[in-house]
Amino acid sequence: MSGLDLAQVRELFAQEAEVRLAHLDQLLLQLEKTGGDESLLRSVFRELHTIKGSSAVAGLDEVSRVAHELEELVDDVRTGRQLVTPEIIDTLLAGADRLGQVIVASQGTTTGSQLAAVDRPELTRERIQAGAENSPVAPAVRDSAGVVMVPMERLDELVRLIGESASAHLRVGRMLTEKFGVDATLNTEFNDLSRTLNQLQDRAMRTRMVPLATITDRLQRAVRDLARTQGKTINWDVRGTDTELDRGVLVQLSDTLLHLVRNAVDHGIESSAQRAADGKPAQSTIRLHAMQLGSEVIIAVTDDGSGIDSGKVKEQAERQGIDTGGMNEEEMLNLIFTAGFSTAAEVTDVSGRGIGLDVVRASVEAAHGRVEVRSKPGVGTEFRIIVPITLAVLRCLLVEAGGQRFALPFHRVVLSQRFDPASQTSAEGRSVLLVEGRPVPVSTLAGTVGLPAAGQSTGPIVVLADTARRHGFQVDRLVGQRDVVVKGLNGLLAHLPAVAGASVEPDGSVLLVLDPPGLIHRAHRLDRGRAPRVQDAPPATTRQRILVVDDALTIRELQRNILERAGFEVRVAVDGTDALLKLAEEASELILTDIEMPRMDGFELTEAVRAHPSFANIPVLILSSRASEADRRRGLDAGADGYILKSGFDEGSLLIAVNRLIGGRA
Repeated sequence: MSGLDLAQVRELFAQEAEVRLAHLDQLLLQLEKTGGDESLLRSVFRELHTIKGSSAVAGLDEVSRVAHELEELVDDVRTGRQLVTPEIIDTLLAGADRLGQVIVASQGTTTGSQLAAVDRPELTRERIQAGAENSPVAPAVRDSAGVVMVPMERLDELVRLIGESASAHLRVGRMLTEKFGVDATLNTEFNDLSRTLNQLQDRAMRTRMVPLATITDRLQRAVRDLARTQGKTINWDVRGTDTELDRGVLVQLSDTLLHLVRNAVDHGIESSAQRAADGKPAQSTIRLHAMQLGSEVIIAVTDDGSGIDSGKVKEQAERQGIDTGGMNEEEMLNLIFTAGFSTAAEVTDVSGRGIGLDVVRASVEAAHGRVEVRSKPGVGTEFRIIVPITLAVLRCLLVEAGGQRFALPFHRVVLSQRFDPASQTSAEGRSVLLVEGRPVPVSTLAGTVGLPAAGQSTGPIVVLADTARRHGFQVDRLVGQRDVVVKGLNGLLAHLPAVAGASVEPDGSVLLVLDPPGLIHRAHRLDRGRAPRVQDAPPATTRQRILVVDDALTIRELQRNILERAGFEVRVAVDGTDALLKLAEEASELILTDIEMPRMDGFELTEAVRAHPSFANIPVLILSSRASEADRRRGLDAGADGYILKSGFDEGSLLIAVNRLIGGRA
């Protein structure tokens, strides 16, 4: 065997088979939709034939036998002796699961339950259900030219070594300055090395990025199998599969997304009879939509099911002793993330056991993200997960507070300014900063993280934001900004409140990277213990009107939230045609539009606005994921006043662009 022993051959086969089985699952799901496409059947047959041959070489007789049986079944379909039915697809999918389990067992890493499944030859509905529940959702490497399978441990080690090299480089520069009085930044070779290390770090981080598509087929499989078991007809709709995340982030979220889509099938989507009684189409839809906004990725899981009954949530909360007095609708819905909380009418294998959504929130927070829920009874529910693209490198603002240095992720910084008593007011015992005419509560950063604050501080104030609110933090001084290689915290340190990670400074000291949403949450909790909460209400003046145009619900709502918090009156439209109708009803001071939309896209909308005598002077700001210079030029030539990339989007840049355009036209 050319120097390879049997164990090595099986290891190579297992690596190849993982990719082929993932592709086989995808082909079978497509085959079920098309009802017997000849090219798909040939592809399925080819994958099984290859697995059969390779497994025989690897000495895996059971894999070869099962592959041969499945191959014969596919041949029956190809020759017309069998039709493509859901039952045939059930058998083929279950067989593919069985192949994977036998291969795992051959590596000596299988669990007892997996071995039991391997030893059982029959392919029953129970086996199919177990396969849907237990199939791994970890991303697999795609089968394409030039792809090399590299263990993640090697990539992690590479990133670590590059980070340490960069730190050593900074230490050398500091030593040259302190010991020899030489300004290292004036040295060409030193600057060249700095630039090379930065490029190397960027390339290394890119090697960790994988598209969401690496897990969507497994999620589709889970939806399909559970829907079959429960007799429900569900259309699976996925968008944004090319959105990339750090593999570590995606792995952390894979089980979370699996839980959410299975929960949507079991607990969200009604039975066909109930949907008919409610006048809804028999076929329901579960949608997975992902997109990048700045340095974050938003993944939304949406269903058109029964929605969440806030009355039942309140009833269950009070039964568990939770005080719901004074809670608004959003706060009430967020109770479903409480440990042990469930409104399920009955316990099933999938939901209703009082576990799950609290684990979902914990998993998302472990990835330094957050989860939100929106629901309307009878219409449906959307769970929205917002996570950073990568956990390894963050652009940070460095500050000092309480005698220590901290890093604040820059994409959460709305503004930083010097202390100005004239810009501050006192509301009900707490300090409030006026930002863009709106009150923003202010706390000391030292006090928020539990450090002693030095009396009356006159240091600068940094305003941070999450998707729901803003909060100002007074610091001793601003140090600067730079990219920080963030390392996770282990053991007890992992539970430090409002801490996202840590980095090693050039002098060997540890720099804590703070988590802005956690900081804001902690500051609000501390404030509630001292004084009544100040409501973030816009000033009592006529609000300027903005029309947001985007066919993606998540994007529309995110922009609406940002702009309404900034004091604007916001209306939304789903495409260019809808936008023109909304403008005919009521004019706006600004149009914020996407490009890719049905019926009328953003380019056509901009041209139509410029050609209309009543709308011609309304500023148009394009917010799009299309990054080419040709697209940007086309947008400006159509008459747009500005062009923002979604990949570079953040709340601060959007508000700056909006205020500049509206101010310029006033």
